[in-house]
Amino acid sequence: MAAAAAEQGKGKRVQPPWSPPEGTNHYRLCLYNSLTRNKEVFQPQNGRKVLWYCCGPTVYDASHMGHARSYISFDILRRILRDYFKYDVLYCMNITDIDDKIIKRARQNYLFERYKEGKSAPAQLLEDVKTASELFSVKLNETTDPDKRQMLERIENAVKSAFDPLQKAVQAKVPAEEISRCHEMLLEEAKDLLSDWLDTKFGSQVTDNSIFSKLPKFWEGEFHKDMEALNVLPPDVLTRVSEYVPEIVDFVKRIVDNGYGYVSNGSVYFDTVKFDSSEKHSYAKLVPEAVGDQKALQEGEGDLSISADRLSEKHSPNDFALWKSSKPGEPSWDSPWGKGRPGWHIECSAMAGSILGESMDIHGGGFDLRFPHHDNELAQSEAYFENDHWVRYFLHTGHLTIAGCKMSKSLKNFITIKDALKKHTARQLRLAFLMHSWKDTLDYSNNTMESAIQYEKFMNEFFLNVKDILRAPTDVTGQFQKWENQEVELNKNFYDKKAAIHEALCDNIDTRSVLEEMRSLVSQSNSYIAAKKSSRQMPNRLLLENISSYLTQMLKIFGAIESDDAIGFPVGGNSQNINIESTVMPYLQVLSKFREGVRQIAREKKVTEVLQLSDALRDDILPELGVRFEDHEGLPTVVKLVDKDTLLKEREEKKKIEEEKKRKKEAAARKKQEQEAAKLAKMKIPPHEMFKSEHDKYSMFDENGFPTHDTEGKELSKGQIKKLKKLYETQEKLYKEYLQMVQNGSAN
Repeated sequence: MAAAAAEQGKGKRVQPPWSPPEGTNHYRLCLYNSLTRNKEVFQPQNGRKVLWYCCGPTVYDASHMGHARSYISFDILRRILRDYFKYDVLYCMNITDIDDKIIKRARQNYLFERYKEGKSAPAQLLEDVKTASELFSVKLNETTDPDKRQMLERIENAVKSAFDPLQKAVQAKVPAEEISRCHEMLLEEAKDLLSDWLDTKFGSQVTDNSIFSKLPKFWEGEFHKDMEALNVLPPDVLTRVSEYVPEIVDFVKRIVDNGYGYVSNGSVYFDTVKFDSSEKHSYAKLVPEAVGDQKALQEGEGDLSISADRLSEKHSPNDFALWKSSKPGEPSWDSPWGKGRPGWHIECSAMAGSILGESMDIHGGGFDLRFPHHDNELAQSEAYFENDHWVRYFLHTGHLTIAGCKMSKSLKNFITIKDALKKHTARQLRLAFLMHSWKDTLDYSNNTMESAIQYEKFMNEFFLNVKDILRAPTDVTGQFQKWENQEVELNKNFYDKKAAIHEALCDNIDTRSVLEEMRSLVSQSNSYIAAKKSSRQMPNRLLLENISSYLTQMLKIFGAIESDDAIGFPVGGNSQNINIESTVMPYLQVLSKFREGVRQIAREKKVTEVLQLSDALRDDILPELGVRFEDHEGLPTVVKLVDKDTLLKEREEKKKIEEEKKRKKEAAARKKQEQEAAKLAKMKIPPHEMFKSEHDKYSMFDENGFPTHDTEGKELSKGQIKKLKKLYETQEKLYKEYLQMVQNGSAN
């Protein structure tokens, strides 16, 4: 009754109030924006869609590691935005195939090849090189930049060292074969010098437009091959200047119509003063302090566009060319202002505007492009669209140095991508970039690459160890193991590391910190595996599989793994159509178990020849096939598929270490033998003879051969006699030992 009354008093049962958890802070992606020189929260203009334009290469020579610095870095950022943050990225990149550098290089190559085909006589070549050297000396004397001057001096010295042998050979009338060899050497060393001279003399006579298109077409093809070799994703849209000339002409016309451009002597220039004085515009948003830097502005205009007559066409020295009237020896297109060609900066504005419209989310390029190139792009684009937000976020990758020195194609101090890939793999290069901030200077050196190689090796060993654990046979239910404190702790660390990695990626895509967090997670996992194995327990398969799958997925997002393998780096290269590991591993495990059985019997029966054969299989035969057997006392052999070259390198290093050990052991044995021989030789000396040979110290001895006077005939002091007596007594003991050894027959 009482219970019923209490129930009635409480009324109808209802669910108690519920409140959500407080939760934790959600990190938002921030990017370093060159427009503010600060990290800014990334907010695309249109939902998850990201419009991205990247300045592509000017294709007149081989792509180098400076290009790799920019394009690998942007590839990493693009992949992370797309695959980690799940943005819908439209990535557009240009190819500059019309440019002063291309025109000049194409002309020079053409004229030099014609000169070679003319097969000038040795005397004529000497004369031509002498004439070209005079022009070159003027250029050298006018050069104030120390790096450029040093490069020109190197060329001058190389030419001189090739000039003198040919001159002497001609004067001495040596055999034709020797003259021909010296002729070829001078022709090769003097190529730059002769090309400049030939261009000055005959450049204006080059009129065939195909000469100017053949060079960039070839080098564009090489650039794409290099990018593919580096595993850099192709752009969604690729634009070439040569295909956008009509759009560029229309773009220039509208800038002029809007009042920000003017025509002068067939060329069209951007009016920086007019633009900057407008209330809604601002010139040089990225590097305002560089306005007026004539050296930078002239570099932006190009070598063929900074003659006195060209510069005099401008209203202000800060103005820049939108359209250049073509001179003799330059390619040209029709325009309302006459025959001409696009300026450098206008190309990107017109092409990006055609694809991405009046405003883009991200514009990317190298740090050295900020001024004048990107500042001029911004000005002319905002003059065209009459807005102040053509680019929302400007991202600039850091410089690349080579062992601490500035890298520059114009200074002939560069390493081509092809040469870099001969020394290191694309993955190792990418890991080196990932280990540094994308916006800071990266030093391409042996130390940098060694760090990347060791990181790759460290991660690969972990993946191979986990794969070995996962291959251990178990039934369906056996894969689910009870979690003890060790598993709970490792799992907590796993989630902590995932949170730290997310935070680092949100912080300006800090891949350097990400890789350190990944390294730390692997170290913790390795400690867990080692602890389990030392206590003869099986590590938790599912937990290790989750960790290794996560790490693999992150490396895939970064572009460091191309394959579809769930765990680790691909075996046998990325071009394999079959999964080598899943195909060959069952056979290798059978071989491993058979070998273990044979070794066990050989140890029991003490058949050393069989044990030696077993070791030879492990150390000599299997590495040649890219297979590593790791023997552990009391545990099954670990089977790993590893890159063959890596294994052979490991074998060589192991051999070197063993040889060094052997050398040290032999040296120690020799030293011991020498010491024993020296000791024996000393023991053989009778005490009465030991001082008699020291004529430089003593002049008189007693009947036992003990010294009594020094070389000057003075009697030895009591102190001296006391010291010598100790030595005499020691020798007496040694001599007695020797006589005993002789008696026993043990003295050799």
